Amino acid sequence: MDLKSFTQAIDQIADEKGIAKEKVIETIEMALAAAYKRDYGERGQIVRATLDPVTGKVNVRQIKIAVDETMIKSEEEIKAEEEEREKRLAEIEASGGKIPERPREEPEEVMSEGEEVPKKVRFNEEKHIMVEEARKIKPDANPGDELEFPLEYHEEFGRIAAQTAKQVIIQRIREAEREAVYDEFKTREGELVSGMVQRIEGRNLFVDIGRIAGVLPFEEQIPGERYHIGERLKAIITLVEKDSKGPNVFLSRSHPKLLKKLFELEVPEISSGAVEIKAVAREPGFRSKIAVVSHEQGVDPVGSMVGQKGVRVMTVIHEIAGEKIDIIEWSDDPAEFVGNAISPAKVKNVELNPSRREARAIVAENELSLAIGKEGQNVRLAAKLTGWKIDVRPDKSRQASEIEEDKGEAPAEKIEEKPESKISTEEKIEPKDEVKSEEGIAAAQEEKPKKKREKKVKKE
Repeated sequence: MDLKSFTQAIDQIADEKGIAKEKVIETIEMALAAAYKRDYGERGQIVRATLDPVTGKVNVRQIKIAVDETMIKSEEEIKAEEEEREKRLAEIEASGGKIPERPREEPEEVMSEGEEVPKKVRFNEEKHIMVEEARKIKPDANPGDELEFPLEYHEEFGRIAAQTAKQVIIQRIREAEREAVYDEFKTREGELVSGMVQRIEGRNLFVDIGRIAGVLPFEEQIPGERYHIGERLKAIITLVEKDSKGPNVFLSRSHPKLLKKLFELEVPEISSGAVEIKAVAREPGFRSKIAVVSHEQGVDPVGSMVGQKGVRVMTVIHEIAGEKIDIIEWSDDPAEFVGNAISPAKVKNVELNPSRREARAIVAENELSLAIGKEGQNVRLAAKLTGWKIDVRPDKSRQASEIEEDKGEAPAEKIEEKPESKISTEEKIEPKDEVKSEEGIAAAQEEKPKKKREKKVKKE
């Protein structure tokens, strides 16, 4: 491969994997050092290679670490280590366990730059140099310093050395790619991302968000929402962490910040700074409250969020599976803010206890249930939004006045009814008096035998 093609290959790898070109060159240098060590190096050597991407020239050096007497293990310490190892092996063999192989020295360049030197080491001529000897080469050398010795570079490598170089390149490129992905998404924590549902494992979703598949745990999903493979959705990046297999990106659709980011997409006034979202309280899948404020005169913050004919807020509601959204105006005055937060109920008065951060909201009796909401949801969200503990009470003064009015009207009604009741009773009594007269009694007695005889005839 000529130098031009080689340089193009480096650029292509850097673009495809999303890693820096310098990182690719560093990986190739590690692979060349590993291949050289495999074919031409000695056991214990530290070999480093430097590649010039312009000329294609490779420079190979042997690294030796300057040590003094305090950094070298004594014969007694080495002997004690060997005895301890033999003892452990005997115990493992007696218990029927597998005996571990003696750890081999790393075949590559072994130490990377900046790596700490162990406090005590076994002296190896290929790896170490006494500080007195080092000062003959480099007068200011100190224990732990590295000295470089040039090596003759060989362009021909065997099959095993080439395979070793290939493995080093693959491993290092993969590690660099994982590091680049981690660095990219770590800086994007809290951002809104759009992706496609890739697969569903149990109750967790894996969403393709570009260079990696993000995890949407069941706890971070909107309750009641159903997902399908291939469906596009938006979510917030809540956490990015590393593990042995690479970076993990965790997503959320239940986070309050999702609403804020969705409105930022739909409302230009937020991007321009004319309108600001001050607080968000949310019960995912059911209801949310958003407090907004305007920083420009003449701009209605609530109207900006709702949009013409509600088009803006409806777009957001559609994205979060029909969740209800209350948009209220934020205020510096806590009493006014608490009163606004109880919306849609109208608050007559708010009493504050700043020391305990408690508020009592007085509402009309017929709006008490509206202020509290279903299962206390409305007042609970208002408390989350404002940061005040809210107690909703009916207007007792109104109830008292209504009772007094009822008491005042009752006597007048009775006075008016009394003459009527007397007249009606008298009218009813008069016929009874007539029946009780002597003529009436005689007529009644004559009437009875006649009726009895008529009944007898009918029976016959």
